[in-house]
Amino acid sequence: MAALSQLVLVTAFLAAALLPLGMAATTYPIGSFCSESGMNYGDLNSSEAVVRRRSVNFVVSDLVAKARTGSGFATSRAGRGYDAFYGLAQCRGDVSGGDCDACLAQAAKQIVSNCNYTSDSRIWYEYCFMRYDNYNFLGEVDTREDASVTMRQWPDMDNPKAFQKAAGKAMGKATAQAVAVGSSGLGRAKEQYTPFVSVYALAQCTRDLSPPSCAQCLSAAVSKFDKACGSGPGCQIDYSSCWARYEIYPFYFPLATASRATIDMTKYTKQRTSWASPAVTLEACTWSS
Repeated sequence: MAALSQLVLVTAFLAAALLPLGMAATTYPIGSFCSESGMNYGDLNSSEAVVRRRSVNFVVSDLVAKARTGSGFATSRAGRGYDAFYGLAQCRGDVSGGDCDACLAQAAKQIVSNCNYTSDSRIWYEYCFMRYDNYNFLGEVDTREDASVTMRQWPDMDNPKAFQKAAGKAMGKATAQAVAVGSSGLGRAKEQYTPFVSVYALAQCTRDLSPPSCAQCLSAAVSKFDKACGSGPGCQIDYSSCWARYEIYPFYFPLATASRATIDMTKYTKQRTSWASPAVTLEACTWSS
């Protein structure tokens, strides 16, 4: 009976997966963050506000243009000194170039309208992420809880311990792939839970991070799974510099092009001093006793 209920649950998820996901994943944000501190430059008419709005508009449009030719990743900067703004945009590494372009184009519009030119603005979609700030955050790990997205599926699986074990193995394998040199910060894995149900996991970091920094970010994300996800059939933790997600249906895709799978990260190898951290070397992540 338990296996039957799980099979019905999987069937429901697969039916949902057949909907036009590309449209939903590139059109509707799953979360956004607009800083409450600092100025809101959308409602001011001072010369400073005009300059800053111009910088933000340049950054978001530049990110879209650069990502189109940069395999779904881009950084940008505009302005000088106090008026400088920095930006980052990245698509999930497994989505097609067309879906990536559509997602970032929508993000560029929505991030400005949602946040009205606040100093620190971020927006998450299923397929992409965009951020701008007047602080140079590039290359830094960001795991702020108040600027993150947590999504959990219900109901709980019938055998919580067994499911969490399978999900932990899948997530551990995906994380290990993501932090490996030459991975572009992307990892995907599949683990069998029952003869009828598999767990699919994806882990990804923004490409401005070194492998050790990627490991640090993903370790923080996975450490939240016990409390945030329990034995839910799906869950994702999205920070501004990494994302971790698992589901009981195949939500990720083959890489669209070889180039997106082989971004050269050898420039980071000099920073690689030790990979002995359990968050990096374990093949299974556990979040329950």
